Formats: sequence, C-alpha cells, structure tokens
Amino acid sequence: MTVYKRSFRMPLHRGVAVVGAVAAGTLLLAACGSDTSSGGHNSAASQQSTKSPAAGAFNDADVAFAQSMIVHHQQALEMSKLADGRASDQEIKTLAGQIEKAQDPEIKTMQSWLKTWGKPESSSMDHGGMNHGGGSMPGMMSEKDMSDLTAAKGTDFDRKFATLMIAHHNGAIDMAKDEQDKGGDAAAKKLADDVIKNQSTEVKQMQGILDRL
Repeated sequence: MTVYKRSFRMPLHRGVAVVGAVAAGTLLLAACGSDTSSGGHNSAASQQSTKSPAAGAFNDADVAFAQSMIVHHQQALEMSKLADGRASDQEIKTLAGQIEKAQDPEIKTMQSWLKTWGKPESSSMDHGGMNHGGGSMPGMMSEKDMSDLTAAKGTDFDRKFATLMIAHHNGAIDMAKDEQDKGGDAAAKKLADDVIKNQSTEVKQMQGILDRL
C-alpha cells in the first residue's frame, strides 16, 4: 500500500500578506511604546525632571544662594538646638522645633542641587560664617552672640533667642530676595519664595513674643 504525503504550501500572495500584517503589528506596538504625545516615556522623563534641577537651568546666583543658605540654615539649626534645656517659654520651644523641622530638609535639598550642578557645597566666604565671624552673610551670628546665647537660660535665653533669630531670619529674607531677582533656576527661586514667606511669619511671631516677655 502506497502512502501519499500531501505537502501543504501557502500560496505566495497569502504568505506575503501574513508577513506584512505581522510587521505592521510590530511597528504599531513599537509606536505605542515610544509615543511621546501620549505621555509614555516622555511623561516619565518629565516627572523625573521635577525631582532635580534641569541641567543648564541654573546660574551663578543660584549656586551662591544654595552655598550661602546652607551655611545660614546650619547656624539657625545650631541656635534652635540650644533651646532644649535652656528655653522656658513654650512658644520659643515650639518655634525652635519648627525651625529645625523646616530648615533641615531645605539644607538637604540645596545640597542635592549643588551635587546635580557639579558645584562644591561651600564657597570661600562660607568659612567665616560657619565660624560665626559675622559680616560674611546677612544676619549671621558672631562668636560672641553664640557664646552669649549658649550661656543664657530661662527668660534671658528666650529674649536673646528671639532677638538674635529675628536678625538671622531677616538676613535670610534678604538673601532670598536677591535670589528671586538674580537667580535662574525655578526650584531655587521657589525655595527662596518659601523662605521669604515662612521666615517673615516667624519674625512677626518672635516680635510678638518679645512684646509679652
């Protein structure tokens, strides 16, 4: 008995049509995956860009603002930490805690900017400020100011803290206004705006504390 095997061959024109359909489908999927108008890959890149400054968006004023404000904030944190065990007024204690909570994250944010920009965290003018030499940045406390505040306790500390922190905040406000005028990076200018609003509010609060002490 002879067995015949029948081979099946797709007609040439049908084979071409199938291959064409598969190729078209592949192209369509690829197009959907890379569609920038629908917010696919481009949307993810856009979201990422909001987390850090865009390269080339900053200028020298932004760098100077971040470098100086980091040092300025660090001294404010040092002053605020002194309230623990020295302050007697509850509003002063609460305010010191608020300053720490607000300014520590801002320091970290500005440090990340400088890293992204490829700039050093400190500039030559910062060292005098960190040593409380005074005169290097607006509102910075001198060595004597910090020594007097450290030695004070109770109501004396409360008065000194409010008086010195008002001057410190006003210095930060001046620096932030300068950034708004001269800066180029949107995130840095937004932080400067926050500094002006928040610290202006705290200045008014501390003036009220001084009035009642």
